[in-house]
Amino acid sequence: MFDEFTFDLKVARKRAGLTQVDCGHLLGASDNVISQLERGQRLPTLRELCSLSLIYGRSFECLYADLLRDVRKVLTEQLGSMPEAPKGWPAEQARQRTLERLARRLREESDASHGA
Repeated sequence: MFDEFTFDLKVARKRAGLTQVDCGHLLGASDNVISQLERGQRLPTLRELCSLSLIYGRSFECLYADLLRDVRKVLTEQLGSMPEAPKGWPAEQARQRTLERLARRLREESDASHGA
């Protein structure tokens, strides 16, 4: 999963015709930072990820597609085993609506990614 992300970063940079020095400059970092990101030695910060998204014209979701797919799967599994709300929980209705909306979004995104 992370290997695909690092490969995608490298391919996106090369397609853009940029060097690691170019990207480092745009990020306000050294080319060593870009090298570390492309080799999977560290994850990008949120700021770096936003910058890379803009530099390469790629959405955040596109850059992290595999990770988001895994997170959706885990969230779907976790929803199936949610603990009961505490008795008399004042936000019980809001909690239920939130969980229902989350389940609906996860189903819709799963259906969309499977071409349904």
